[in-house]
Amino acid sequence: MKKRTNYNYNYAFVFYDIGEDRVHKVFKICKKYFKHHQKSVFRGHITPANLIQFKSELKKIIDYEEDFVSIIKVMNQAAFDEETLGNPGLDPESIFI
Repeated sequence: MKKRTNYNYNYAFVFYDIGEDRVHKVFKICKKYFKHHQKSVFRGHITPANLIQFKSELKKIIDYEEDFVSIIKVMNQAAFDEETLGNPGLDPESIFI
């Protein structure tokens, strides 16, 4: 069995597709930990402990048969590059402050 390596991620993107009766609860949980980026997309800095708490809160709400949540975890700024096209809105945020 392959040993899993634990990393201390400090930034994450969250994307979700949630059933209508749970979407508001999931939105509130995401808003508590991340900056709302676009519709069902959130992103922001997060500590490893807060990431564990965030996932724990989501697991209590989502329906594993119907809902989908994707968490893209990033360790540092050098790990990726973001390119956007179109209007970022009135409050453009640098991905790393």
